Amino acid sequence: MKRVFLVGYMGVGKSTIGKLLSVELGVEFVDLDKYIEKRYRKSIKDIFDERGENGFRKIEYEMLREAGTFQNVLISTGGGTPCFYDNMNFMNQQGITVYIKASVEELTSRLLASKNERPLIQGKTPAELKEFISQHLTQRQCYYSKSQIIYENKQLITLVHVDETVRNIKELLQPYL
Repeated sequence: MKRVFLVGYMGVGKSTIGKLLSVELGVEFVDLDKYIEKRYRKSIKDIFDERGENGFRKIEYEMLREAGTFQNVLISTGGGTPCFYDNMNFMNQQGITVYIKASVEELTSRLLASKNERPLIQGKTPAELKEFISQHLTQRQCYYSKSQIIYENKQLITLVHVDETVRNIKELLQPYL
Protein backbone atom coordinates (compact mmCIF):
# COMPACT_ATOMS: atom_id res chain seq x y z
CA MET A 1 0.00 0.00 0.00
CA LYS A 2 1.12 3.53 -0.67
CA ARG A 3 1.82 5.99 2.10
CA VAL A 4 -0.87 8.51 2.99
CA PHE A 5 0.02 12.02 4.16
CA LEU A 6 -2.58 14.25 5.82
CA VAL A 7 -1.93 17.97 5.35
CA GLY A 8 -3.83 21.07 6.39
CA TYR A 9 -3.82 23.96 8.79
CA MET A 10 -3.18 23.45 12.49
CA GLY A 11 -6.32 22.52 14.39
CA VAL A 12 -8.14 21.05 11.40
CA GLY A 13 -8.11 17.58 12.96
CA LYS A 14 -5.30 15.80 11.12
CA SER A 15 -4.20 13.85 14.19
CA THR A 16 -7.71 12.94 15.33
CA ILE A 17 -8.79 11.89 11.84
CA GLY A 18 -5.45 10.23 11.11
CA LYS A 19 -5.60 7.93 14.13
CA LEU A 20 -9.04 6.64 13.19
CA LEU A 21 -8.35 6.52 9.44
CA SER A 22 -5.17 4.50 9.96
CA VAL A 23 -7.20 1.87 11.83
CA GLU A 24 -9.76 1.79 8.99
CA LEU A 25 -6.97 1.37 6.44
CA GLY A 26 -5.05 -1.15 8.55
CA VAL A 27 -1.82 0.87 8.56
CA GLU A 28 0.47 2.39 11.19
CA PHE A 29 -0.24 5.97 12.29
CA VAL A 30 2.57 8.51 12.66
CA ASP A 31 1.91 12.01 13.96
CA LEU A 32 4.97 13.86 12.65
CA ASP A 33 5.04 16.34 15.57
CA LYS A 34 4.88 13.48 18.12
CA TYR A 35 7.54 11.61 16.14
CA ILE A 36 9.83 14.67 16.37
CA GLU A 37 9.12 15.09 20.10
CA LYS A 38 9.95 11.45 20.76
CA ARG A 39 13.17 11.56 18.75
CA TYR A 40 14.39 14.82 20.26
CA ARG A 41 12.92 14.20 23.72
CA LYS A 42 11.54 17.75 23.72
CA SER A 43 8.20 19.36 23.04
CA ILE A 44 7.67 21.20 19.76
CA LYS A 45 7.35 24.38 21.83
CA ASP A 46 10.75 23.78 23.44
CA ILE A 47 12.35 23.11 20.05
CA PHE A 48 10.83 26.35 18.72
CA ASP A 49 12.07 28.23 21.80
CA GLU A 50 15.60 26.82 21.51
CA ARG A 51 16.10 26.78 17.74
CA GLY A 52 13.51 29.16 16.36
CA GLU A 53 11.15 28.34 13.52
CA ASN A 54 13.97 27.81 11.00
CA GLY A 55 15.69 25.30 13.28
CA PHE A 56 12.43 23.48 13.84
CA ARG A 57 11.67 23.36 10.09
CA LYS A 58 15.05 21.77 9.40
CA ILE A 59 14.33 19.04 11.95
CA GLU A 60 10.84 18.62 10.53
CA TYR A 61 12.32 18.24 7.02
CA GLU A 62 14.68 15.50 8.18
CA MET A 63 12.03 13.62 10.16
CA LEU A 64 9.55 13.81 7.26
CA ARG A 65 12.14 12.19 5.01
CA GLU A 66 12.70 9.46 7.55
CA ALA A 67 9.04 8.72 8.28
CA GLY A 68 8.21 9.17 4.59
CA THR A 69 10.11 5.97 3.78
CA PHE A 70 8.04 3.78 6.14
CA GLN A 71 5.77 1.22 4.51
CA ASN A 72 2.03 0.92 5.19
CA VAL A 73 1.76 4.18 7.08
CA LEU A 74 -0.48 7.20 7.43
CA ILE A 75 1.44 10.33 8.42
CA SER A 76 -0.26 13.35 9.94
CA THR A 77 1.96 16.36 9.21
CA GLY A 78 2.26 19.66 10.99
CA GLY A 79 0.34 22.60 9.54
CA GLY A 80 3.49 24.17 8.09
CA THR A 81 5.17 20.98 6.89
CA PRO A 82 4.05 21.26 3.23
CA CYS A 83 5.17 24.90 3.03
CA PHE A 84 8.89 24.50 3.59
CA TYR A 85 11.70 23.16 1.44
CA ASP A 86 10.29 20.75 -1.14
CA ASN A 87 8.21 18.86 1.42
CA MET A 88 4.98 18.92 -0.60
CA ASN A 89 6.69 17.54 -3.70
CA PHE A 90 8.38 14.88 -1.57
CA MET A 91 5.06 13.78 -0.07
CA ASN A 92 3.37 13.67 -3.48
CA GLN A 93 6.20 11.49 -4.80
CA GLN A 94 6.18 9.16 -1.80
CA GLY A 95 2.45 8.61 -1.47
CA ILE A 96 -1.02 10.08 -1.50
CA THR A 97 -1.57 13.53 -0.04
CA VAL A 98 -4.91 14.52 1.46
CA TYR A 99 -5.59 18.17 2.26
CA ILE A 100 -8.17 18.52 5.02
CA LYS A 101 -9.59 21.98 4.44
CA ALA A 102 -11.65 24.10 6.85
CA SER A 103 -12.92 27.67 7.01
CA VAL A 104 -11.14 30.44 8.91
CA GLU A 105 -14.11 30.61 11.30
CA GLU A 106 -14.00 26.88 12.06
CA LEU A 107 -10.23 26.95 12.57
CA THR A 108 -10.41 30.03 14.82
CA SER A 109 -13.06 28.39 16.97
CA ARG A 110 -11.06 25.18 17.31
CA LEU A 111 -7.72 26.88 17.95
CA LEU A 112 -9.02 29.28 20.61
CA ALA A 113 -9.25 26.28 22.93
CA SER A 114 -5.66 25.14 22.39
CA LYS A 115 -3.67 28.26 21.52
CA ASN A 116 -1.36 28.04 24.55
CA GLU A 117 -0.05 24.69 23.27
CA ARG A 118 0.86 26.05 19.83
CA PRO A 119 3.94 28.27 19.54
CA LEU A 120 2.81 30.23 16.48
CA ILE A 121 -0.45 31.45 18.02
CA GLN A 122 0.37 31.79 21.70
CA GLY A 123 -1.02 34.90 23.39
CA LYS A 124 -3.19 36.12 20.52
CA THR A 125 -6.63 37.62 21.17
CA PRO A 126 -9.59 36.06 19.30
CA ALA A 127 -9.52 38.89 16.73
CA GLU A 128 -5.74 38.61 16.28
CA LEU A 129 -6.02 34.85 15.97
CA LYS A 130 -8.68 35.08 13.26
CA GLU A 131 -6.59 37.61 11.30
CA PHE A 132 -3.45 35.49 11.72
CA ILE A 133 -5.21 32.33 10.49
CA SER A 134 -6.72 34.20 7.53
CA GLN A 135 -3.34 35.55 6.42
CA HIS A 136 -1.50 32.29 7.09
CA LEU A 137 -4.08 30.21 5.25
CA THR A 138 -3.84 32.51 2.24
CA GLN A 139 -0.05 32.08 2.19
CA ARG A 140 -0.21 28.31 2.62
CA GLN A 141 -3.06 27.60 0.22
CA CYS A 142 -0.74 27.26 -2.79
CA TYR A 143 1.08 24.40 -1.03
CA TYR A 144 -1.96 22.66 0.39
CA SER A 145 -3.74 22.77 -2.97
CA LYS A 146 -1.02 20.58 -4.52
CA SER A 147 -2.56 17.65 -2.65
CA GLN A 148 -3.95 14.79 -4.70
CA ILE A 149 -7.15 14.77 -2.65
CA ILE A 150 -8.84 17.84 -1.17
CA TYR A 151 -11.48 17.22 1.48
CA GLU A 152 -13.53 20.14 2.75
CA ASN A 153 -14.17 19.53 6.44
CA LYS A 154 -17.27 21.52 7.33
CA GLN A 155 -17.41 20.37 10.97
CA LEU A 156 -15.26 18.41 13.36
CA ILE A 157 -17.06 18.94 16.62
CA THR A 158 -18.56 15.61 17.66
CA LEU A 159 -17.44 12.02 17.28
CA VAL A 160 -20.21 11.57 14.69
CA HIS A 161 -18.66 14.30 12.54
CA VAL A 162 -15.20 12.76 12.96
CA ASP A 163 -16.47 9.29 11.99
CA GLU A 164 -18.22 10.75 8.94
CA THR A 165 -15.04 12.56 7.90
CA VAL A 166 -13.01 9.35 8.25
CA ARG A 167 -15.52 7.42 6.13
CA ASN A 168 -15.55 10.12 3.46
CA ILE A 169 -11.76 10.36 3.22
CA LYS A 170 -11.44 6.56 3.14
CA GLU A 171 -13.85 6.51 0.21
CA LEU A 172 -11.86 9.21 -1.61
CA LEU A 173 -8.65 7.21 -1.07
CA GLN A 174 -9.99 3.96 -2.53
CA PRO A 175 -8.96 4.63 -6.17
CA TYR A 176 -5.38 5.29 -5.00
CA LEU A 177 -4.93 2.23 -2.80
